[in-house]
Amino acid sequence: MNVQIAARQTTGSAPDVTRRKTMHILGRVILYVVLVVGAIVFMLPFFWMLSASVKPNYLTYVVPIVWLPPAGEWDFTRYISSWNLMSTPFTVFYKNTLLLTVVNIIGLVISSSLVAFAFARIRFWGRDVLFLILLSTMMLPSQVTLIPIYLFWTQLGAVNSFWPLIVPEWLANAYNVFLLRQFMMTIPLDMDDAARIDGAGWFRIYWQIIVPMSRAALGVIAIQAFQWNWNNFLGPLIYLNEPPKFTIAIGLRLFQTQQAQNMPETMAMSVVAMLPPLLMFFFAQRYFIQGIVISGVKG
Repeated sequence: MNVQIAARQTTGSAPDVTRRKTMHILGRVILYVVLVVGAIVFMLPFFWMLSASVKPNYLTYVVPIVWLPPAGEWDFTRYISSWNLMSTPFTVFYKNTLLLTVVNIIGLVISSSLVAFAFARIRFWGRDVLFLILLSTMMLPSQVTLIPIYLFWTQLGAVNSFWPLIVPEWLANAYNVFLLRQFMMTIPLDMDDAARIDGAGWFRIYWQIIVPMSRAALGVIAIQAFQWNWNNFLGPLIYLNEPPKFTIAIGLRLFQTQQAQNMPETMAMSVVAMLPPLLMFFFAQRYFIQGIVISGVKG
């Protein structure tokens, strides 16, 4: 008898269990409904962009919005004709963006990982002070340094070239250094000591031990660098002056002139331009989640 009473107190009565299950299911349903509605609301601009890229011009600015054009008026030719609509083919913008993105990712990963390795694994005088100075640069708005940096590149004669967009990415980034340092500090120092006993130098420890074990963190900053460089608008706008050197973000503006907006063509090329970041997100979204986790690791 006592055993039955204890078991009933532990598990609860059948109506209580049923009520808890019902409330749990109801809570999950409400959660999913809210998430679906929120996703639809945030996806509306994307749906409108797809719609505007295939419907006739006269339906672009119609209110209320015509989401689907009438049958027989779907125009998919803009995804082909828009590539050569301007004096500079859109393919040139794509190549320039791809070149800058790949080169900058390589430079950012190498430079940030080297600096982070020094701060995380090498003991030297003033290390913590230098790291605090590095972190303090994150509090300096980019607008403050915009004009001095532009004047610097002007004096070097590098304006209207890719150098102002490439060189800074090869000089490390404070946020990425902080992210990688926090991750590298979680790797036991005993591995460094064992490698040094076997005759390995600092660079060999970095390349053969730390880098392979930090692939997750390196993947995070590489993905973030891809998103930033592919969508970068301000940098190319300031330093590039000739259309053959423009990136996608600047090239899309050429569809809009004083005489016409060319909205359907702009939307079609915007869809084409956003495909690489979109595919990157779907195939590497677990690394985005790891980035959130890694950024919270304490050193």
